[in-house]
Amino acid sequence: MISNGKVKAYSGQGNFVGNFAGFLIVFLMLVGSIVALNFWDLDQVWIPGLFFIGLYGGAFFVAKEVIGRSDSLEQQDLHGEHGEPLDAMASRATSSRESAAEPHVR
Repeated sequence: MISNGKVKAYSGQGNFVGNFAGFLIVFLMLVGSIVALNFWDLDQVWIPGLFFIGLYGGAFFVAKEVIGRSDSLEQQDLHGEHGEPLDAMASRATSSRESAAEPHVR
């Protein structure tokens, strides 16, 4: 990931408090969904069931859609096809155009 023009070793570097807070939120939502199932019986189905589905689905939604967007880069595309760097793609495209136009004699 690039931050302020410098490449970080990994996307969570230096963000322990934020990462830990995000983990606690998602983990507590998962635990809360399990606790909601303790109140499930044949007389009370809907309220614990809706809490379970909401918390369980919400934990995955928060982790994937809210917290998981921190590694997206909107300004530029750093990687091209198959994860290779863009300069490698450009040189490969240039060499393939040259070979298609006129063959190299070696």
